Amino acid sequence: MNEKYCQSCGMPMGDTDEMYGNNADGSKNEDYCKYCFEKGAFTRDCTMDEMIEFCVPHMTAADSDMTEEKAYSIMKEFFPTLKRWKTA
Repeated sequence: MNEKYCQSCGMPMGDTDEMYGNNADGSKNEDYCKYCFEKGAFTRDCTMDEMIEFCVPHMTAADSDMTEEKAYSIMKEFFPTLKRWKTA
């Protein structure tokens, strides 16, 4: 099974729908996590670079071998592939 990632912050969504955000009607949104998407809207109005800056400390905290520079580099490459940040 392919791992599912939030299409805004890149966080792994896990095997259940516990991390899913919700739409305006209360239904689960399978594209975005509960930290990025709530009641049918993004919780942060930000640019992709601002989202990366916000996520770097979380990524380094989750992996003791991860440096800020490496986290930034990984996200700078990965984020443009996410639905929220893709350019047409």
